[in-house]
Amino acid sequence: MVPPKANEDFLIAEAHAKINLHLEVLGIRDDGFHELAMVMQSINLSDQLRMTKNEDNNITLKTNNNEISNGEDNLVIKAARLLRNKVGKTQLGVDIELVKNIPIGAGLAGGSADAAATLVGLNKFWNLNLEVSELEKLSKEIGSDIPFCVSGGRQICFGRGEILERLNLDRFDLGLILVKDPSIQVSTPVAYKKYKEEFEHRYLENDSDFEVKRNIVRSINWSDQSLLDNRKEVQNDLQKVVCPMTPEVEKSLNILSRLPGSRLVSMSGSGPSCFALFENYNQANKVLKEHVNEFEKAGLSAWACSMKSNGVQLRNEFT
Repeated sequence: MVPPKANEDFLIAEAHAKINLHLEVLGIRDDGFHELAMVMQSINLSDQLRMTKNEDNNITLKTNNNEISNGEDNLVIKAARLLRNKVGKTQLGVDIELVKNIPIGAGLAGGSADAAATLVGLNKFWNLNLEVSELEKLSKEIGSDIPFCVSGGRQICFGRGEILERLNLDRFDLGLILVKDPSIQVSTPVAYKKYKEEFEHRYLENDSDFEVKRNIVRSINWSDQSLLDNRKEVQNDLQKVVCPMTPEVEKSLNILSRLPGSRLVSMSGSGPSCFALFENYNQANKVLKEHVNEFEKAGLSAWACSMKSNGVQLRNEFT
């Protein structure tokens, strides 16, 4: 698909990946899902959704990754149809080209980020003028991570991940090295099932107990400096069960922990992606370049990333 010049018939939405700076599994909700307490952070690793006007009222999707379905099961198509049905304008159409850069099945919310970018992008492209809060509320119908991916930044996330509390922070200066073994994926349902099998005896049983844990998470200082200084506050409960199932995760964590200047190492989401935090992006990028051979030898894809203070970004110029 060759995009036209910048105009009202063409729009690009950048879909940013996320990492989990914190992930606690608190228990089981009344609806059968796990109750979570998380801190999520947007990073500059992103997919690109190129939206072009069409005249036949259809919603179409093309991708550069043959592992991804272009059909009705893709979250991009689901999000576009959900938005169109919400406003009751079934005559609206769009051709979407999805350029994937976020690895699939990596614990980075790539699919959720694409759905969020679809909602934010089409809200602008179709001149619907819905508020961000409306898009977040709507997005909960198709995915728990999508509301966060809409607005992004660094936020505390409760419930299944859809209940957001934005942190009042001015700076997002940390850099990170992100790694993933491209040969493996981790099933999120399998990770949670395994965690339940091993740790259900620790689960809290009612919302008042959940709220006690939520308040503990709220009380923690989640600023950049605190993340570097108080590493004991950061945890990913799923890492306890994914590591034994997935040796590549433990390998990734070991390599990252040995890097000079690495201040905090963790798995993101249900894995298998892992990251190491650095004081800034320039330091992370320098260390990555100095150790690129080590990552390649270990069979790991690696990226140096910066942190983003926002979620989806829109532009109408092709670059």
